[in-house]
Amino acid sequence: MNYEWYMYLLSILAGALAGFINTLTGSGSLVTLAMLMFAGLPANYANATNRLGVLTQSTVAVATFYKNGKLNYQSSGWFVVPSVTGAVIGTQLAVNVGEKVIDTSIGVIMVVMLFVILIKPERWLKVEGKEKTNNKILTVMIFFMVGFYAGFLQAGVGILLHVAFVLGAKYSIKDSISLKTFLVFLFTIPSLSIFIWSGQVEWGLAILLSIGQSIGAWLAAHFAMKHPSASLWTYRMLILVVVLSIIHIFFWK
Repeated sequence: MNYEWYMYLLSILAGALAGFINTLTGSGSLVTLAMLMFAGLPANYANATNRLGVLTQSTVAVATFYKNGKLNYQSSGWFVVPSVTGAVIGTQLAVNVGEKVIDTSIGVIMVVMLFVILIKPERWLKVEGKEKTNNKILTVMIFFMVGFYAGFLQAGVGILLHVAFVLGAKYSIKDSISLKTFLVFLFTIPSLSIFIWSGQVEWGLAILLSIGQSIGAWLAAHFAMKHPSASLWTYRMLILVVVLSIIHIFFWK
């Protein structure tokens, strides 16, 4: 497909904004999905094309966290296996199913998440946190469902992962940033592979988005590691992104 020159520039800028938001909080895909559909892509193609940028931004962020010793992935099998499995199943479904009903589901989830985030702000602002997951079966179920959702639509999954890690597994929000990014990296690999196999990826826009998202992810990772108030700012951004997501889904398309 041929696009106007400004569409290519918009792809990079939207990707950079989404990469920054996605690395710290989540729902950056709402930015890229809106841009892709504005460019004229059908929703299912936009959903598939968005995944290349998600993979590149998470790769950059994970590499940055790992290089600086900020990626605590020990004992992560309880999170990785169920989420990746769920993502594969969710992606298989997304290849053949539309997302109209899911749009409303995202909105409902975001409203619920907003209340969850606001109920215990002190838990989100803890500087340190250690894993205290006792119910392994519940952990497996939660991360399987989050992975399934991620495979199906992706948008908003970062927020769900923050809730799962902070309120479920009892990590600090700062640790949750790197772990969330690590999981997104892992389950996006099979998801993108399935979408490529289905022929639903628009490569021109996908590559430009991935360039922008990589830049945004690199900036966000360094911000999370070096800024003394990273937890506070991430919490604030989390609330802002959730509110904007609710507005986007229910009141503006």
